[in-house]
Amino acid sequence: MKIYDFNVVNNKGAEVSLSEFKNKVVLIINSATECGFTPQYDNLQDLYEKYSDQDFVILDFPCNQFGKQAPGSNDEIASFCQSRYGVKFPIFDKIDVNGENANPLFDYLKGQIGFNGFDSNHPLTPILTSMLERDIPNYNESPDIKWNFTKFLIDRDGNVVERFEPTTDMSHVEEKVKELL
Repeated sequence: MKIYDFNVVNNKGAEVSLSEFKNKVVLIINSATECGFTPQYDNLQDLYEKYSDQDFVILDFPCNQFGKQAPGSNDEIASFCQSRYGVKFPIFDKIDVNGENANPLFDYLKGQIGFNGFDSNHPLTPILTSMLERDIPNYNESPDIKWNFTKFLIDRDGNVVERFEPTTDMSHVEEKVKELL
């Protein structure tokens, strides 16, 4: 199985086959508009602009599961991303990434590469760790998505090759993207 076997819904309600992204390097993210990591949209848009002509694409899936930080409608989220951060990469339907209503694509992604820890040097790591330990004492043993702006890097053959937690420095993400282009 590859990501190309999945269909998803875009932010206008139309079904999209991920086979449309064959032979591209893909970065799949779960996002939120009211999160401490939301400014990553700046870096993500820069990354997209820098490498989209080399068949690189970012697929953005808003998710309201973490602190209810993506409260808007699909149109409100897209409008926010475009007006505030100039986002031009595809934004999809708001989804769940964990639990019984998790989008099958994200179940697949988590099954390919599980949680591998937060960057200990990131200033938000202690806050995330404390919050997660309080609510889910063994959070680090599960492959579940832990917070907004978790990213999965997919190679040109549709293989999941890397998972980046939201605390991963975007320069590291860019280096890994460049390796696949």
